[in-house]
Amino acid sequence: MSATLKERVLAFLGEHHVMTLATAGADGPWAAAVFYAHDELKLYFLSAPSTRHAENLAANPRVAATIQRDYADWPGIRGLQLEGTVREVAGEGQARVRALYQRRYPLIGGGAGVPRKIMEALDRIRWYEFVPADVYLIDNTLGFAHREHFSPSCGD
Repeated sequence: MSATLKERVLAFLGEHHVMTLATAGADGPWAAAVFYAHDELKLYFLSAPSTRHAENLAANPRVAATIQRDYADWPGIRGLQLEGTVREVAGEGQARVRALYQRRYPLIGGGAGVPRKIMEALDRIRWYEFVPADVYLIDNTLGFAHREHFSPSCGD
């Protein structure tokens, strides 16, 4: 039995670690690469509130993102294009997101051996949740410009 589009997207999310997040603000569009953890199709990342992309998110939560590895040849390109909204995770949700993120990136847990600069940076960050409204799976291995779409909110 072949995997559904959602199952293939989830597998892809599990195989990769960095998404490029595109935001827009008063100074125009901006892109930033962030590490993510995911729970189903929701993606979680951390950023300092003073970064340009976090300031943009505070003013406009609509974003686009891409996830892919670096390819040397276009016929092998596989990736995701996503669009949706981002919100800051507040209150009790932060502990759940931190635990999810820590499972994927144990360094976030702190403890012995973690560089002091990383621990200090973690004290200044905020947690964010990206909820995609549209997901596009790009897979040139299935043909040039092969692209499949679904909207998670529609149950596709």
